[in-house]
Formats: sequence, C-alpha cells, structure tokens
Amino acid sequence: METKVFKSGNSLAIRLPKELELPCGSVSIIREGNKLVIEPLTASGWPAGFFDSIRIEREDFGRVAPHYREKSL
Repeated sequence: METKVFKSGNSLAIRLPKELELPCGSVSIIREGNKLVIEPLTASGWPAGFFDSIRIEREDFGRVAPHYREKSL
C-alpha cells in the first residue's frame, strides 16, 4: 500500500487507507528506526499490553535489601 504525507496547518498528516482503519480517538505514535508505530490508546491512556512489554523479570531490580536490627530491651 502507498499513501502520502501532507501538511495540515503546522503539522504533518498521513491519510490511512481503509484497510488500515483505526478506531477514532487518541493514539500513541513512536519511532522505531525508520518506522512509525501507531497504536490506539486504551481507556487508561496506555497502548494495550504496554506494561507487559516493559516488565523487568529480575527479582532484584530496583529493590534494596532491607537491613533490620533487633532492638534490645
């Protein structure tokens, strides 16, 4: 498929072919190298699966081991 980028006021716009139709509303757009990735936003304002995609599996990430000392009476 091919389409064109055009000026719309002070912004750039792109006309999406019908086959690539998205629901109307807010979207997220990011650049990955030479690609632009457009995703509809969920009601929470984040793309679906966003938090799963950035999940860090290391159990020690960002956690400082607590150091407890018993008080003597």
